[in-house]
Amino acid sequence: MKIAFTTILPEEGFQRLQGHTLYAPLEEAEVLVSTFDYRVTREMISSAPYLRLITNFGVGFNNIDLDACRERGIRVTNTPQPVIEPTAELAFALMHDVARRTAEFDRKLRLGTAEAFGVMNNLSHSLYGKTLGIIGMGRIGQALARRAVASGMSIIYHNRKPLGDEIIGQLGYEVRYVSKEELLQTADFVSLNVPYTPEVKHLIGEKELKMMKPTAYLINTARGAHVDEQALVEALQKGEIAGAAMDVYEHEPEITPELLTLDNVVLSPHTGTGTWEGRIAMCENVCDNILAWKQQDINKMNIVL
Repeated sequence: MKIAFTTILPEEGFQRLQGHTLYAPLEEAEVLVSTFDYRVTREMISSAPYLRLITNFGVGFNNIDLDACRERGIRVTNTPQPVIEPTAELAFALMHDVARRTAEFDRKLRLGTAEAFGVMNNLSHSLYGKTLGIIGMGRIGQALARRAVASGMSIIYHNRKPLGDEIIGQLGYEVRYVSKEELLQTADFVSLNVPYTPEVKHLIGEKELKMMKPTAYLINTARGAHVDEQALVEALQKGEIAGAAMDVYEHEPEITPELLTLDNVVLSPHTGTGTWEGRIAMCENVCDNILAWKQQDINKMNIVL
């Protein structure tokens, strides 16, 4: 089996593919391992006459032209399980960072522009006792909620429909389903954890930002297109919300310039799954998908298309 890659990935994650040709030319490959930061276009797909499977290294798949795959009958898979804990970990870290002003304090100390040490200087806000509103209470949202509850936060959430009783019973902590409007109006922290579809572009725009409390923070580790960044900049500059922490961007890899100048913003370069442990686990999940496809065992594949 000949397997092409869009990006060089850790060898130790592909031990189970020994005996197969890795990093084959695309025009000879049956399988393409694509990464979430690389666009797989119709032109690429057309140049690969033997291609039968695209296995995406990441949970998102909006980097792949699914229409072109559908026309060719090419199977598409992703790696949802390994991304859960690293992404939730980063979302919680960003939430803590922006509220406690950790990155801001570090930056100002290094530049020599920090306030003097003092009892009423350099104050920030605690997570304890606050309400986290999660938009998208899937596996990542649930993993984030688990961390937040351990820090003394209460959880409200909004999905297209409430979680079932069985899932609620397995969580091990209390959550409350609310409308999107109530979540925005009452949460101290709003975390976006929904996958991208065209319907949720600008899920958070001017109207939604005006609903949020002036003491609230917006956290986005999902997809950049969920947030109208220009509206976000204006809300931050006007003090309509307290701050924002972001790992993804509307025009990625470009970042709206004003975001780079604001002290109440914490930025991360799309590293939600970016741990060594997470990367190896994602490689192994890619192997799972390839080997299951080879064995025609669709029940063991993470099928997108």
